Amino acid sequence: MAPSLPPGRNPYRTLLIFGAPGSGKGTQGTALGGIPRFVHFACGEVFRSLDTRTELGQAFLEYSSRGELVPDELTVKLWDEHIDRMVDAGRFKPDIDFLVLDGIPRNQRQAELMDSHISVERVFHLTCPDRDKLIARLKKRALKDNRLDDANEEVIRKRLLTYETETKPVLDFYKPRGLTKVIDATQPPVAVMKEILEGIMELGDLPTA
Repeated sequence: MAPSLPPGRNPYRTLLIFGAPGSGKGTQGTALGGIPRFVHFACGEVFRSLDTRTELGQAFLEYSSRGELVPDELTVKLWDEHIDRMVDAGRFKPDIDFLVLDGIPRNQRQAELMDSHISVERVFHLTCPDRDKLIARLKKRALKDNRLDDANEEVIRKRLLTYETETKPVLDFYKPRGLTKVIDATQPPVAVMKEILEGIMELGDLPTA
């Protein structure tokens, strides 16, 4: 089971960047994380940085090499421990910072496990119906960043199918809260960022540097 929220700790003010693999979540999350008082957490990058000689690293490698998701409790535990380390190191100050999540939660179970830990204030859904365009983006990224898990088209298509069947329903979890802003991910990245910033400005009560 995922750890419960410690006594006295408020849920983190959170923005979710949501979309299929190749939709530009990482690009937008990284850009937003460069703004003071916004801290970006990319679940995929944390997993890829794991020491594959450890038990956790071996488990991740086994699942990712098949294009499958890491078990939910393990994923949320890793997320929670990493956030705690960020707080301890002073890289994330929950009382004044927004947490920007990219790649997590990946399914409804993860959303449920994390619900008491985060106060989601906006979900930015980056859409790109043209799956061939997403595949091309992922292959290009694989060559640029040496991300071998993105180079195999069969694995890519399996990841996209997993997104449609397991990850996309997360939107239904947050839909009743009226938090979702749909953004066309085929626009230039700067246009996508403009829409994200507009959505943040609508929140009011923003943190100051």
